[in-house]
Amino acid sequence: MSGRIHETAAAGFSAGSGAYARGRPSYPQDAVDLIVAELGIDAGSVVVDLAAGTGKFTALLVQTGARVVAVEPVPEMRETLARTVPGVEVRDGTAEHMPLDDAFAHAVTAAQAFHWFEHDAALAEIARVLEPGGGLAFLWNRRDESVAWVGEMSDVLQWHEFGHSDYDRIDWPAVVARSGLFTELHQRSFGYEHELDRAGLADRVRSISYVAAMDEAQREEKVEQVLRLVDDKPERFPLPYNTLVFWCSKRS
Repeated sequence: MSGRIHETAAAGFSAGSGAYARGRPSYPQDAVDLIVAELGIDAGSVVVDLAAGTGKFTALLVQTGARVVAVEPVPEMRETLARTVPGVEVRDGTAEHMPLDDAFAHAVTAAQAFHWFEHDAALAEIARVLEPGGGLAFLWNRRDESVAWVGEMSDVLQWHEFGHSDYDRIDWPAVVARSGLFTELHQRSFGYEHELDRAGLADRVRSISYVAAMDEAQREEKVEQVLRLVDDKPERFPLPYNTLVFWCSKRS
């Protein structure tokens, strides 16, 4: 699968780039601050944001003053990214094949994406693009299923049955250690709430890759199933997440 996009991701993200931009949450500032501190990102850094999508995390990196290069394989996502995060360098590429020189970057990030990569090939390519001692961070917003209605939503959205690589079940420290290219992987989590309304929740559902790839009738049935779970909510309500952050450095 090296150099290609998972077919579920390709179909879903091509069809759902608009819903992704509207419905997906950003990331907690505490998580961003941790990554910036641990990877030593500043105004003199070059940072590569892999599978940048519509630029949810890219926009936060830009605020550091660093030179940010967004690598994204889906044309529709690149178009949205270029509109929403002006001035960012946007490149067509994948985690396994980046159109970048050796030792190009001080840091590489991947938000809500590493589970789609071919891990060994991606880690080798990231190590090639990083300067010696450069940092790697990847993170996910994970829905907080301890909240009753969110757990019920996850029961409706059994995305792992539809070709999705379930990042919760992957031993990420072992994956990174197996490469032999990076230092020990560290991890922290942060609570985060994304405030939205029914339209925003509908877009959140439509932004899920396998849902976006469905025909319209199937897709809207999933949306309606989820919206019924929030019939008793006020006009705006929080969707709670736990944001998981992993980081390490390239061995010198």
